[in-house]
Amino acid sequence: MTPALAKSRKPRRPRISWLHSPLARQLKAPVVCIGLTLALWQLMCLPNPDGFPGPIQVITQTWTPYISQPFYDDGGTAKGLGLQILISLQRVVIGYSLAAIVGIAAGLAIGLNEFLRRGFDPLIQVLRTVPPLAWLPISLLLLQQADAAAIFVIFITAIWPIIINTAVGIREIPQDYTNVARVLRLRKRSYLRDILLPATAPYVFTGLRISVGLAWLAIVAAEMLKADGGIGFFIWDAYNAGGDTSTSQIILAIFYVGVVGLILDRLVGMVGDRISGGGR
Repeated sequence: MTPALAKSRKPRRPRISWLHSPLARQLKAPVVCIGLTLALWQLMCLPNPDGFPGPIQVITQTWTPYISQPFYDDGGTAKGLGLQILISLQRVVIGYSLAAIVGIAAGLAIGLNEFLRRGFDPLIQVLRTVPPLAWLPISLLLLQQADAAAIFVIFITAIWPIIINTAVGIREIPQDYTNVARVLRLRKRSYLRDILLPATAPYVFTGLRISVGLAWLAIVAAEMLKADGGIGFFIWDAYNAGGDTSTSQIILAIFYVGVVGLILDRLVGMVGDRISGGGR
């Protein structure tokens, strides 16, 4: 090797292996984009520090007790955001579970029976467009309790995507599957277990995934108007308080709402992928 070639070769810099790992590649884009968004938000709030709070101000104003003590309980509705989220989740679980049970059963009946499908389709198309809060006065008149009314609003909001997607899934079953079932003279129970349920599972979980987002949206809206406790109640109470840190409290609560909604969506999607994949 000549001295000229030896001089021209420069030592390579060691590569940082973790920057090129699959996890780092997945996180790189979200971290950069979210970081830029937070930086832009902070810069826009700098000219008026006493106005709309930036992310740094939100954290400093809500650190104690809302971030550092999310599960504190001073009695009554004076609870941390963690407990407020749990109160809302309890209502969502009840209303959403009822919507899933009734919605899947109704979807199966409508999908399997042409007369029921034609008869109920106009009613379903009308009722599914009604905003969640429009049901709250009726539910309060019927049930006379804020918690029961909130659960009813969740139920009536979440049920329509489940019914529609379940019925569509049944109609999309290939005719060959039905013909094979007739040739083999499968019993109704075997047909439901071996053909109908596995074939419609992806559609059912699509409806369940849409509905869980609507259920979470509905409970937050219902709690803002009429509820004792819950994340929606916390947001509305912070707004009515009108304190120096109220805006920061509302922003933090909105962040919690978004994170919990994302987790619920991913959980339903994960369960759906496992069950649908296992049925193939």
